[in-house]
Amino acid sequence: MAHPSPLSPSSPVKPLVVIAADRVERYGHQAHALLHGYVDAVVSISRGMPLALPADETAIDLASLIAHVDGVVLTGSPSNVSPHHYGETAVAQEVMLDPARDATVLPLVKALVAAGIPVLGICRGFQEMNVAWGGTLNTAVHEKPGAIDHREGDQSRPVQDWYQDCHSVEILAGGVLSGLCEEKNVLVNSLHHQGVEKLGTGLKVEALAPDGLVEAFSVEGAPGFALAVQWHPEMRVHDSDLARKIFEAFGEACRQRSVIRAQSCMAGR
Repeated sequence: MAHPSPLSPSSPVKPLVVIAADRVERYGHQAHALLHGYVDAVVSISRGMPLALPADETAIDLASLIAHVDGVVLTGSPSNVSPHHYGETAVAQEVMLDPARDATVLPLVKALVAAGIPVLGICRGFQEMNVAWGGTLNTAVHEKPGAIDHREGDQSRPVQDWYQDCHSVEILAGGVLSGLCEEKNVLVNSLHHQGVEKLGTGLKVEALAPDGLVEAFSVEGAPGFALAVQWHPEMRVHDSDLARKIFEAFGEACRQRSVIRAQSCMAGR
């Protein structure tokens, strides 16, 4: 039996998922970059069609995103949200910032969630969502008394080893994650030095680290999927049950959004 070509009109239409990019420099040029792990997770597990969301506020039209997009992934990044966005001024010299991404994502995310577009925040994306909802960040969570070290450790190891499980999280009852995972305690990876200091208004804690640090939250009353995690499930979707289920649930929400969007387009004709 012949299989339909990827360009065939009979091929199933996949939901459009935009993945937030970082502003970087390549060969002396300004560029937009995202890691392949997010693309792979969206394609292989969420079964979506990935597109890059450039870190350029002048390139983004909110109304067009809401009209045409079925899901958004806010990615992790080596860069951090600039502290002035949550009322702080001090920035350590070694901290990498990405003001172009801040200017793009922070004004968008609440409107996207309010419009019912599924949003999955990961690591930096988790922190962006907390700041967008009025929360604050601690720039060195490992320095707090009684804290565990949430950083990735020895960077001379193969990159894949950075994403191995290193501490547990407690999944709280009655949330999005508890609906995906029967276990109360699961192991996750950890590659961050910043974390939630004050949780944003309207965010619901979904998981906690053993030292009490918020590791996941959802948006209370959101009309669609709106979940953020501090760890990196995108790098473990092929060998972690919880990581796979997060991207499956996100993908299903994107498909539901795609159907609603298609019906709305048909009704408007």
